[in-house]
Amino acid sequence: MKDDFDLCMVLNTRMAARAVTRRVDRKLRPYGVTGAQFTILGSLRNHPGRSVTEMAEAIAMDRTTLSRNLALLERKGLVSATSAAHGNGRIGAVTEAGRTVIDDLLPEWRKAQAELRGLLSDPDFDTMIAGLRQLSRV
Repeated sequence: MKDDFDLCMVLNTRMAARAVTRRVDRKLRPYGVTGAQFTILGSLRNHPGRSVTEMAEAIAMDRTTLSRNLALLERKGLVSATSAAHGNGRIGAVTEAGRTVIDDLLPEWRKAQAELRGLLSDPDFDTMIAGLRQLSRV
């Protein structure tokens, strides 16, 4: 029996993730943030008060990558960090400048989302997202 490695879910998922990331990064570059950083900003805005560990788990990003990006966002003045009430954790928060960047980027992000939705016809976007969410829980 011959295995068809071109149908490997790991390979195809990683290729798709990289392609989507490159596409979004190109669109967000003029605003000084990457797609990953925009995801972090959105997560901080929508779910304030999470520790770095909680946030890393929620957005499926390793703590080191998240911490590095939070530090970059903090240097840009888009995020502030405070010590957690318990333990030695850190809590990030979106600054006023960060909220402005989010508001400025949302139209571009929505346009990028619409373009990606348009590229998917079989399966449709909702089916694809449902499948990706199901895989993320494996």
